[in-house]
Amino acid sequence: QVQLVESGGGLVQAGGSLRLSCAASGRTFNNYAMGWFRQAPGKERELIAAISWSGGSTYYTDSVKGRFTISRDNAKNTVYLHMNSLKPEDTAVYYCAADGGVITTGADEYDYWGQGTQVTVSS
Repeated sequence: QVQLVESGGGLVQAGGSLRLSCAASGRTFNNYAMGWFRQAPGKERELIAAISWSGGSTYYTDSVKGRFTISRDNAKNTVYLHMNSLKPEDTAVYYCAADGGVITTGADEYDYWGQGTQVTVSS
């Protein structure tokens, strides 16, 4: 089992920045690729960024490219999502999730999930 706890969400004005953190415990963190998903009201959960177990490979969905950066610190068992130039459409609950060692894009391929953290961007 892997337990994941997100933090860092909150209310921010458009154009602002936030850094989300996801702390992992349980099984060896660096065996897992990690993803950040988000789900807005009435919408499906979508993968917005992912990082391989080593940090050597990353994935971003088009809507966040150039604004969000995913990173990980395996020594601290933590993955981060740095979010810049936030827009009202970024408002959602953000979840981190753990998968096997390589990046996958389907939510159903992720084995472990955090409880989510709310990000609200005001215009």
